[in-house]
Amino acid sequence: MPSIPVSSAPSGGEPPPAVVPLHRHPGLPAFLVARTASSFSACVQAVAVGWQIYALTHSTTALALVGLAQFLPMAGLLLPAGHAADHFNRRMIVVTCQCIEALSALLMAIGALGGWTTPWMIYAMVMVFGAARAFEMPCQQTFLPSLVPVHVFPRAAAVSSSLFQAAAVTGPSVGGLLYGAGAGVCYLVCAIGFACACVGTLCIRLVYTPRPRVPLSLATFVEVAHFMRARPDMLGAISLDLFAVLLGGATAMLPVFASDILHAGPLGLGLLRAAPAMGAVVCSVILVWRPLNRRAGARMFMAVAIFGVATLVFALSRSIAVSIIALAVLGAADVVSVVVRGALVQLRTPDSMRGRVSAVNMLFIGSSNQLGEFESGMVASLIGPVGSVALGGIGTLAITIAWIRMFPGLWRLDRLDDITPE
Repeated sequence: MPSIPVSSAPSGGEPPPAVVPLHRHPGLPAFLVARTASSFSACVQAVAVGWQIYALTHSTTALALVGLAQFLPMAGLLLPAGHAADHFNRRMIVVTCQCIEALSALLMAIGALGGWTTPWMIYAMVMVFGAARAFEMPCQQTFLPSLVPVHVFPRAAAVSSSLFQAAAVTGPSVGGLLYGAGAGVCYLVCAIGFACACVGTLCIRLVYTPRPRVPLSLATFVEVAHFMRARPDMLGAISLDLFAVLLGGATAMLPVFASDILHAGPLGLGLLRAAPAMGAVVCSVILVWRPLNRRAGARMFMAVAIFGVATLVFALSRSIAVSIIALAVLGAADVVSVVVRGALVQLRTPDSMRGRVSAVNMLFIGSSNQLGEFESGMVASLIGPVGSVALGGIGTLAITIAWIRMFPGLWRLDRLDDITPE
């Protein structure tokens, strides 16, 4: 496994920091294995769902409804899930959710292999998956700050992101290949992957300290709202990513581009889905060894602008090679935003509120992926897929310019390795 320095590079003539292998941090390897297995399975499932629903309906509206079906339970449950993450055993919540994901994928495999899958079955499975992810993600987001020291969090987050993205590279490609054998095979692989993630999560060493149970109420989230309002850098980073993903996301249209515009087939769809993760892996590896220790805020804004330009290039491309490169650049740019936002959210929040703040973060960011798919699909039904994706890229550039003016403190953000809870 790679190693991470205990502290950032010293100034002057001080000796280099000691290097601590990742396996020396108890629970971190198990966390990385579980997160990677879950990511791989989710990516394979996304390929199967997207291609199968389009094959059954040949409708961009149906693709949009897939995103909506996953967004609605996530939006409705994330805040109660954040409350649960702050008052119950976070590890056992994640284990339960991963078991549900494995069982739902297994049921879809049985339906696909039996030949009786319908669009409404797919929507139902996606809604169950969205509900499980609503509880799983806020809890999982709190694991890393509990497993590594604060001063190595940016590098540890980059390592986690690189493995997450490596799974996202192989998942779509494998999903495209497996779909040639049928959607049922894809779902069966997903079920096995989610089961492996469940076992990995059980192996994570986390100390559960029961806290006084506070009833779920509006006051608990008013507290979070006040906490975030007092930290405009955090709010700016979360909302910037929200609108960038909401407007610039082209993921929902990949089946249409692969089938009707680039004429690349299921394997081409897998490569297109893997391309953002390919770029993200490269960027993540770079950030492991050269973390964002200078001008982090300005670099994040530049990365979001590149995200918008790459989206626009993808929309106008008619070459599979150019499209893959554009998506790879898009994925690399997105990693910078993820690392900055993760450091601000996780390190600036006390542990007693991390579940609820992570839930708000995931409501803004995680749900925006699904809502972005719905938006892209509905706009595509009106002006076509090319116009929808191109308009999203232009919108992302406009949002970036606006946010620089609205959040000047975020633009001036310098270091990430000295952020502490406030």
